[in-house]
Amino acid sequence: MLKQVIVVRKDLNMSCGKIAAQVAHASLEAYLISDEKLRNMWRIEGAKKIVLKVDNLEQLEEIYNRAEAMGIRIVKIVDAGYTELDPGTVTCIGAGPDFEDRLNKVFGSLKLL
Repeated sequence: MLKQVIVVRKDLNMSCGKIAAQVAHASLEAYLISDEKLRNMWRIEGAKKIVLKVDNLEQLEEIYNRAEAMGIRIVKIVDAGYTELDPGTVTCIGAGPDFEDRLNKVFGSLKLL
């Protein structure tokens, strides 16, 4: 089975709407850089997504680096600063679609948002 994973920073105290927008950015950007064959399979399987959380930027960067080291295609979302956050604030990361067992090696210990 395939899934997509989005990880959000909790220390930014973003509103629900802001979180939703950042998660949407991460989902779309991760999808666009993923393997075309995996994208097609994922959509057929129901496009499973999971949204997780970390406490701060340091934890987010650690997870990002671990995924990148494993060769997982991953994106970092940086806010433009038009609403709640300062320009350049890293809000979340997105990975996949990719195989669940592969993603779980990096993201499996994180808590649901």
